Amino acid sequence: MCGIIGYVGAQDAVPIIVDGLKKLEYRGYDSAGIAVYANDGFSVAKQEGRLNALETRLEEQPLFGHLGIGHTRWATHGEPSDVNSHPHIGSQNKIAIVHNGIIENYKQLKEYLERRGVSFASQTDSEVIAQLAEYYHRGNILDTVIKVTGRLEGSFALGIMCLDEPETLIAVKKDNPLIVGVSEHGNFIASDVPAILKHTNKVYYLNDKEITILRKDGVRFFDFDKEELQKTPETITWSFDSAEKGGYPHFMLKEIMEQPKIMRDTINNTSASVREAMNELDITQFNKIVITACGSAYNAGFVAKYVFERLCRFPVEVELASEFRYKDPIVDERTLVILVSQSGETADTIAAMREAKARGAHTLSIVNVVGSAIAKESDICFYTAAGPEIAVATTKAFSAQLVVLYILAIEFALRLGKLTADDSDKLTAEIALLPDKVETLLSQVDTIQKYAASCVGYKSIFFIGRNIDYAIAMEGSLKLKEISYIHSEAYAGGELKHGTISLIEEETLVVAIANCERLYPKIISNVEQVISRGAKVLLLSNFENAEQNDHQSHILLPPTVDLFSPSLSVIVLQLFSYYVAANKGADIDKPRNLAKSVTVE
Repeated sequence: MCGIIGYVGAQDAVPIIVDGLKKLEYRGYDSAGIAVYANDGFSVAKQEGRLNALETRLEEQPLFGHLGIGHTRWATHGEPSDVNSHPHIGSQNKIAIVHNGIIENYKQLKEYLERRGVSFASQTDSEVIAQLAEYYHRGNILDTVIKVTGRLEGSFALGIMCLDEPETLIAVKKDNPLIVGVSEHGNFIASDVPAILKHTNKVYYLNDKEITILRKDGVRFFDFDKEELQKTPETITWSFDSAEKGGYPHFMLKEIMEQPKIMRDTINNTSASVREAMNELDITQFNKIVITACGSAYNAGFVAKYVFERLCRFPVEVELASEFRYKDPIVDERTLVILVSQSGETADTIAAMREAKARGAHTLSIVNVVGSAIAKESDICFYTAAGPEIAVATTKAFSAQLVVLYILAIEFALRLGKLTADDSDKLTAEIALLPDKVETLLSQVDTIQKYAASCVGYKSIFFIGRNIDYAIAMEGSLKLKEISYIHSEAYAGGELKHGTISLIEEETLVVAIANCERLYPKIISNVEQVISRGAKVLLLSNFENAEQNDHQSHILLPPTVDLFSPSLSVIVLQLFSYYVAANKGADIDKPRNLAKSVTVE
């Protein structure tokens, strides 16, 4: 969840690293730091707080060097503080490191080193790596890194500098993302592409247990047996501008507005690749599907459950990836496990994938990042065309995941004989119309903004729906609580009378979603029940005859097949959450305690 960047080359490393940290601040932001090699030693600046605090310190105490590492921290071990910030340097001042991940056996290693006279400055698990490296170091940093990684249990992406090799940057990956970028003026390591895209679009993706040695004139790769590896760089096709705000006040709003294009590109890219992949996969060999994911990706999977079961008449389970591997899951060679992850590096989803594969299941992934761990390890992978998503709260990646899941469900149903070719074509045509309908909703942003302005004072906001509308209500509730810090819950409308309605009181806001024609009278009945207890209601539906009065406001959605209506409902839910948070003055792109890519348990 932390962000790493490193540079070695002909230019001053400090502005390059600081600029890269700005692009990685979504990964961690309770402190930041930088270390460069200069004047036969390390120069370090570390600062608790957001990155601008570090920038202020660097203005007052400038650093300079051609080799450096930087870090934005999301605290796991040790409170946010200057001393707990990265980079960490060993007590002999010979080795400096930045770390993303968790060292599970750090206490044992720390005690081992303390018995041998090593003194620790911080509370972090990461400092153990620097101290252990100095303890083992005998002159060759590659040998040192191999020995150290052999003692570490847990996950790590590391950037390392050593005084004995002042023109060398070394990095190593296990279970956490790390890329290598190459350019004419120098070479880079980073947790994510946006950090270095200003300088290069040529990157190498490190696999687990791979080490890279970077110097200004080239890069080399090794495995943990010190065998040199040959790797081929990949070219990033999206532009640097796509990782910039482009005049919007927040990345989240920009990414909401990008969704029509993202959906079109994903639909165009996915339709043919799904058909091609299904030619190699006999869907009839499976007796159930399990979708596993975390956060918003889980909600996308929950929506997909309704779509797959309705179209395919096939049992679908949706599991939180963080629970999947600990529940002794019932999966085997007749199970298809679908993994959904924006980053492709979500730690719990990676673990779920590996557990599923160990039990013989076939795995299919939907990710947004080429070269990510899930993309590489799953049996089949489909990429969304969302491009870089910088805001912590996902919007466009979620919408892209939905359309891929729709396309998969249609193709599965066709292969299973549950849909005729004609019905399949009709549903596919409906999906193709979704981007235009999203554009229509985005043109009504003023109406949503105006309504959201009246909702800042609510202490609790509830979301209700039935069937697939309940599934998307979960995403609406999550989005609101993520960025506005307003307590929010989502409930199936029929469950109100089973306890939930006790929470409804005067001036409670209930967001009701109603796009299923056969269930419309049911959800309207639930709406009347909460209104009679003093609630105000915001109704999202594609039925024009919905009432508007002092107790109920209505936002009309474009008509579509009810199975695909979540793609329209979610646009209003995203905008509603965004403008409620904006009116509260919240830090929308970097909500407190959250990070974009959850790479630790």
